[in-house]
Amino acid sequence: MNKFEANFESLRTYRCPGWFRDAKLGFWSHWGPQSVPMYGDWYARNMYLEGSDQYLYHLRHYGHPSRFGYKDLIRLWKAEKFEPDALMDLYYKAGARYFVAQAMHHDHFFNFPSKLNRFNSVRIGPEKDICGLWKKAADNFHLPFGLTEHLGATFSWWNVNKGADKYGPCAGVPYDGNDPEYRDFYLDNYEHYTKDEDMGRVKEWYTSNAGYHAYWLSVMKELIDLYAPDLLYSDGGLPFGSRGPDGYTLPDTDPAYQWGLEAVSYLYNKSIERYGENRAVYNQKDRRPEIFRVGILDIEKSQLPGINPEPWQTDTCIGNWFYDVRQKFKKPGHIIDMLIDIISKNGTMLLNILQRPDGSIDEETRYILQELASWIAVCGEGVYGTRPWRIPGEGYSSVLIKGFKEEAVNWTETDFRFTTRGKTVYAFMMKAPGGENGVAVIRSFTPGEKIVSVRLLGGEPPEWKQNFGVLTVKLPPRLPTSYTNCLAVELGA
Repeated sequence: MNKFEANFESLRTYRCPGWFRDAKLGFWSHWGPQSVPMYGDWYARNMYLEGSDQYLYHLRHYGHPSRFGYKDLIRLWKAEKFEPDALMDLYYKAGARYFVAQAMHHDHFFNFPSKLNRFNSVRIGPEKDICGLWKKAADNFHLPFGLTEHLGATFSWWNVNKGADKYGPCAGVPYDGNDPEYRDFYLDNYEHYTKDEDMGRVKEWYTSNAGYHAYWLSVMKELIDLYAPDLLYSDGGLPFGSRGPDGYTLPDTDPAYQWGLEAVSYLYNKSIERYGENRAVYNQKDRRPEIFRVGILDIEKSQLPGINPEPWQTDTCIGNWFYDVRQKFKKPGHIIDMLIDIISKNGTMLLNILQRPDGSIDEETRYILQELASWIAVCGEGVYGTRPWRIPGEGYSSVLIKGFKEEAVNWTETDFRFTTRGKTVYAFMMKAPGGENGVAVIRSFTPGEKIVSVRLLGGEPPEWKQNFGVLTVKLPPRLPTSYTNCLAVELGA
């Protein structure tokens, strides 16, 4: 197989590998030292935002960020109860068919033994190769292994560590991000800091600093050389295309993309060297086809309205991105319904399973995994290795597609979602009719689509009829699972 060149023309010839299309569900460990306070996402940034919830928590729990900064917090991360093999066993049983680990977040702390950054999990904190341990566990279960990088945005995202309080006993005292001894960690990013500007939002997701671009690319190559990942995910668009109020708009002719193109081609070519073909996936979040076709589009905490011709991925979480004692978790039925809706549209779901700072999972998370495992044992046939049918579903209800909202849908008995494999159409009953006289009615089959048989996954063969294409199925009073149930409809030639 010919190798890819680091340009759009070459990389747009990319084709999604079969393993990714078949997997449908992946689990993600979005985990690092920001989990230590158990106080939510973006802690490393918000602890330097005077007056924010995380700043106040940090001030009153650890001390002022001029005296106890993020460099000190990371030393508290020990991962002393991290058991990747035991977790992977739970994850596999719960349905994961690929696994993704966080290589680094925006906090510039690496979960692997980097030669480019002394602030890493082997030298500080856990003193463990977190990524390597995850990869070994994934290999033990024959799961494709991926990594997420959030480093692209770090240079501008972490401008706040250069500030100082404007009020109180430490007013004017510089935060520890100004300490020259730790400049390599906190970065020389003063160009993104303006003293009097509102720093509550990230003004520029990707910096235009060429020196940082080169550093980012060298880290990506180090990651790929160390772990040969089957998937690499960037938390943003293809680096280093700018993002404005209207989204990603930088034309594909801009030279800023060259760094990202170099990384993607390096990933794919290493896969070709290893397998004789490219089995790697690259995810990014720019939804323009001319950009995302260099890999697989990722959509954070949302999805698409209909079937997309190209495979795509939703990344989401059971709660917050990092462990947060304040956060409610999604219920198992909500997660299952999201998965079904996504795969009916040619998508795949990457689900973050939250870990506490010691590496363990809590009782509610374990319960969610057990419930997913019980459901997948019944309905997995309609999930793995399937493809979208000619329509994603039927019925009156649909998921909310607006920003990062992921509200559970109040499904009705009219609502079905479809997948297919060979001559079988899998019809997921989003709210199966209950009781002694429960009848499922599916109206999407045409008179020319002759139905040969109908199975209820996990149950006894039901009575069914087809009239002018409409399929009616008499359901048993007790269904195989208390979550979404599935009918396997076999079509004739």
